[in-house]
Amino acid sequence: MKLGVVGLPNVGKSTLFNAITHAGAEMANYPFCTIEPNVGVVAVPDERLEKLAALYNSKKVTPAVIEFVDIAGLVKGASRGEGLGNKFLSHIRECDAIVHVVRCFEDENVTHVENSVDPVRDIGTINLELILADIEAVQKRQDRIRNAARGGSDKAAAAEFAFLEKLMAHLGEELPASSLPVTEDEKAMLDNLFLLSSKPVIYCANISERDMGEGEEDLPLVKKVREYADRHHAGVIVVCAKTEEELAEMDPDDAQVFLEEFGLKESGLNKLIKASYALLGLISYLTAGEKETRAWTIAKGTKAPQAAGKIHTDFEKGFIRAEVVDWETLLECGGLAGAREKGKVRSEGKDYVMKDGDVVLFRFNV
Repeated sequence: MKLGVVGLPNVGKSTLFNAITHAGAEMANYPFCTIEPNVGVVAVPDERLEKLAALYNSKKVTPAVIEFVDIAGLVKGASRGEGLGNKFLSHIRECDAIVHVVRCFEDENVTHVENSVDPVRDIGTINLELILADIEAVQKRQDRIRNAARGGSDKAAAAEFAFLEKLMAHLGEELPASSLPVTEDEKAMLDNLFLLSSKPVIYCANISERDMGEGEEDLPLVKKVREYADRHHAGVIVVCAKTEEELAEMDPDDAQVFLEEFGLKESGLNKLIKASYALLGLISYLTAGEKETRAWTIAKGTKAPQAAGKIHTDFEKGFIRAEVVDWETLLECGGLAGAREKGKVRSEGKDYVMKDGDVVLFRFNV
């Protein structure tokens, strides 16, 4: 999973990125300090892995990972090359979803490009730039297939061109591609365009340290972000980037005590990972043994053979069956042998839909 972290300059975007990835993106109180997209790969915290690894004395533990890309602060006119413009919009195209950091704090020592704090206005500024960049991309696609679509002899090109006209009208009303109602065939065409405004979004409301804790969800600026996100079927999390930066420097036990002092159950990173999995419809299944205990990320609804293919294509090609047991049941039974004795291991075929927390042993023959 690859997430692009975007936002206007000086909203706390690179501070948050540093905190969650320890990647050390440069920070400064001026726009465009992030010149190249910084990339950080983060292990997904998963208590199930630790417990299973302890059960099997695994030599290696491999968690699922998320790749974060910190993209330079966008400004009004980015789609036309303002600021550092198009270069950074292209980096977003490669991402599965967008983490949009929005400033929800007042601080006279941190400048704002619009000289005032208004998260919904800021969201609109970024979203409009994404839409304008998409209009340009759709126009290019129209130009490429225009001749083939003329006359209707190439039915596929004609159908696509008709869809592109419908899409252009929608984008022209400053509406994101994600809000366009589409048929199954049109969805395939839309997906092939890799449009910026069609990507799922998580809005990350960045609050001040004094606003942290109980009641942070009811802050007026946070409420505005949540209301906007609800209307646009987007995710929302509330974080304090400055605090996340401090947490990143602590050992896990101290970090937990720190969070509890503020009345918080989990870090911003954990919130972001959960929101990302939920938004993208992802789950993890597990494999466990003496050599390695590992988490594998798949889409909800994935069937056993395709899940096996995540490990190796041969597993999918020669799939025979999957021996499946829930991770908690496996722990209670003291391992696979104990689970088998108690009849807790299920033999599942090609139509089995994987569940989050399944521990699986795939049987295959190539």
